[in-house]
Amino acid sequence: MAFALRPTDALLVIDIQLDFLPGGTLAVTNGDAIIPGINALAARFDHVILTQDWHPAGHISFASTHNLKPFSDTFDAPYGKQTLWPDHCIQNTPGATLHPDLNIPHAELILRKGFRQNIDSYSAFTENDRTTPTGLAGYLRERGLQRLFFTGLAYDFCVAFSALAAVKLGFESIVIDDLTRPVGLPGTVESTNEAFTASNIQLLHSSNF
Repeated sequence: MAFALRPTDALLVIDIQLDFLPGGTLAVTNGDAIIPGINALAARFDHVILTQDWHPAGHISFASTHNLKPFSDTFDAPYGKQTLWPDHCIQNTPGATLHPDLNIPHAELILRKGFRQNIDSYSAFTENDRTTPTGLAGYLRERGLQRLFFTGLAYDFCVAFSALAAVKLGFESIVIDDLTRPVGLPGTVESTNEAFTASNIQLLHSSNF
């Protein structure tokens, strides 16, 4: 039996940008493989929201900003320990653009995040201080959208942080597990799975639709 969608459901497509896909500066393995499935699933939703990482040059999350190494080094930011990444999704560069194969013409909103110089933003709802809002929660509430389905990149960072933040804000979160891929740093997938279980976030396969 197919999973029944409601008029108050929304699909969130997280960061399908060239820098996160093969050939990009922060490529997620097989990240491009999920794009056809996301397009197909999005066609079943009346409400679709896209997110876009949108960093200024010299962003606090870039290892190059601190003369350190990406992935292995960290930085003690005012809001906590910051994983350091290669330069990626810099505003108005090709790597920040959405992949051209992403075909969701009825998407209602493109939300940009991570545009503040001195704070990173994994979640589509709050920046990494866990308090500064993006405005997405208010948008969803005003539209009457209540149950959120998450796809995109990456499972253990921006998808996870978005789904977990949504629950804390009173929304229902469901992650479409075959339409996301992880960065896969040591322990990040395991900790994501544990957090999803603790927050009663359901993992659903796209074949259920």
